[in-house]
Amino acid sequence: MTSHLPAAPWTQRADLAALVSALDPLAQGNCRYVGGAVRDTLLDAPVKDIDMATQLVPQETMARLEAAGIRAIPTGIAHGTVTALLPEGGVEITTLRRDVSTDGRHATVAFSTAWREDAARRDFTINALYADPRTLAVTDFFGGLDDLAARHVRFIGEAEQRIREDYLRILRYFRFQARFGTLPADAEAERACAALAAGMKGLSRERIGWELLTLLGLPDPAPTVRRMAELGVLAQVLPEATAAGLDALEALIASERREGLTPDALRRLAALLPADQPQAEQVAARLRLSIAQRKRLATAAARDGAVFDPRGLAYRLGREEALDRLLLAGVSTAPLAGWDVPRFPLKGGEIVARGVGKGPDVARILRAVEARWIAEGFPDAARVGALLDAELG
Repeated sequence: MTSHLPAAPWTQRADLAALVSALDPLAQGNCRYVGGAVRDTLLDAPVKDIDMATQLVPQETMARLEAAGIRAIPTGIAHGTVTALLPEGGVEITTLRRDVSTDGRHATVAFSTAWREDAARRDFTINALYADPRTLAVTDFFGGLDDLAARHVRFIGEAEQRIREDYLRILRYFRFQARFGTLPADAEAERACAALAAGMKGLSRERIGWELLTLLGLPDPAPTVRRMAELGVLAQVLPEATAAGLDALEALIASERREGLTPDALRRLAALLPADQPQAEQVAARLRLSIAQRKRLATAAARDGAVFDPRGLAYRLGREEALDRLLLAGVSTAPLAGWDVPRFPLKGGEIVARGVGKGPDVARILRAVEARWIAEGFPDAARVGALLDAELG
């Protein structure tokens, strides 16, 4: 693979050039692009976030940016990170670091000026690539370029040691394997993940939930999730997932592709879980999902195998919830394409105006007319008036 970044559009940004000039006015090489932006550009993939590493300590970084008129905020200054707020998007700038101590969840770091020392504390070889912002030359200390070319996800150094430093790296490994890797996977990495999987129990639920959903949102995570189950990793973070759930995940992904729908992580999580609403609610709470996500997961888990009219389902549950139910059942979502859920064109006041006394009778008539309106495929207001006449008659 090339040892230089191609001239991707983001590398030509004027605001990035100004940032580099502010940090390194004498072109001494004290700052470099690092991580995902470098990796994804080499793969000709879209770049979302730009990170920069620097030999400058955070206070000096802040001072140079301020002198250049670039607004910066100390987003993680204790760990060396400053965010430069640029016209075309923020850039995180982090001082080179080395680990002083780790406990499997957090690291105590010291600042460094050695690029290799900073690279050595990163997780995978493909994430430890640096690029000179002026020449776009790539620096690779641990064979990341070759691994990237081979689509091989490999820990830097000994896999077990890197995992013991932060057990979240187990989930990160499988996420990166699903996104970038090919088979066969790295044998040492898989052995270490299987041996140390129980260590993930000490991680925060939010971190586990974020990693799981990010993994499930990739184009085709099913083979990786199945491998996680085989190695005993999945059971540590999602014990509710069953063999039937793994099959359901594969079927759901096939349905999404067939229907031309984008991957949906929450729907795929629902596929892994049994059709058990209380259990789904427990999983959602444990993974610290949002209120909206919890409601949607529980609605998906309330499926009973019955097949409903797609539009009627969308009216009753909501569009996303209906898509979840239909796709999990293997039913076509075509009736919902380009269709907006309508509003029921009848109010209780109209029924009262027809001589019905306020109270339960109004609600009963509303429900009855609404049910016939849904059954007839949501006809117009004139037909709703006829349905009301029939109900009152």
